[in-house]
Amino acid sequence: MLRPIIALACVAVLGTTGATAQSVRPSKEIVAAVASPARTPANRARDGYRHPAETLAFFGVKPTQTVVEFIPGGGWYTEILAPMVKGRGRYVAFVPATQAERTRTTLAGKVAQYGETQVQTIDFKTGVSTMPAGSADVVLTFRNVHNLLMQDDPAVAERVFKAFYTMLKPGGVLGVVDHRLPEQMDAAREKSSGYLKRSTIVRLAQAAGFRLAGESEVNANPKDTHDHPQGVWTLPPTYQLKDVDRAKYAAIGESDRLTLKFVKGR
Repeated sequence: MLRPIIALACVAVLGTTGATAQSVRPSKEIVAAVASPARTPANRARDGYRHPAETLAFFGVKPTQTVVEFIPGGGWYTEILAPMVKGRGRYVAFVPATQAERTRTTLAGKVAQYGETQVQTIDFKTGVSTMPAGSADVVLTFRNVHNLLMQDDPAVAERVFKAFYTMLKPGGVLGVVDHRLPEQMDAAREKSSGYLKRSTIVRLAQAAGFRLAGESEVNANPKDTHDHPQGVWTLPPTYQLKDVDRAKYAAIGESDRLTLKFVKGR
C-alpha cells in the first residue's frame, strides 16, 4: 500500500543541543505537484518507495525558488519539480556537458507541461560550470552521488560538490538522496554496488563548505540487506538479474536510502 503523500516526514535536525525530532508537512503546492494526473503512471507507482512529497518538504522546496536538479536522468523528479515552479520560480537541469543537448531536447519536448526551463553544465574534468554563482535556492541530487564515486577520476565528486556550493545563494540548500551503505560494511563496495556510506557523503559536502543541517529516514528501507549480487541494481525497478529471485527482490522493494540536507553558510 502506498503511503499517503500528505504524511509527515520525520527528520533529525542537528543543532547545538543535538538531534531532535521534527515533522515537516508538505505544502499544498508540493501535494498538488505529486498528485498531478499529468505524471507518468509508471513514475507514480514508485511514490510508495521514493516519498516525493515528504522528501521535498524536508528539503524545504518552494514554488518560487530557483531549483537545480543534478542529472535528471529519466525525469522522475523533473515531472514534479518543473510544473511546480512553472511561472513562479525556475527549474534548472544541471548535467555534464556531454549530456546537455539531449537534456535540452527532452525538456523542450515538454514545454507545455514544464514551461520555460534551463540547462546548465559542468565539465567533470575541470569542475568548470556554466551555472552562475549564487543564483540557486536549492540544489537536489537523487541517487547520483554514487555515480560520481564510481568515476575513474576520484576528484570528480569533489569538483561537483564544490560547483553545488558555488551556485547556491548564502543559506541555500543542498538535498541529497542516495543508496545507503551501512558504516560497518566494506567501503570498497562504494566503487561497485551503488551504495554509499553516510560518512562519505558528509565528508564530500563538508569539504566543499557545506554544513549538515538535518537528515530524514523517510526513504529508509529496513528490508534491504545491502549485499545483493548486482548491488542496488538487483532491486526494483532495475531487476538486473531479470527473473532470478525476482519475487524475493520485489518483496524487499527499492533500496534503503539516505536523505541528507546541507546548507551553505551565510
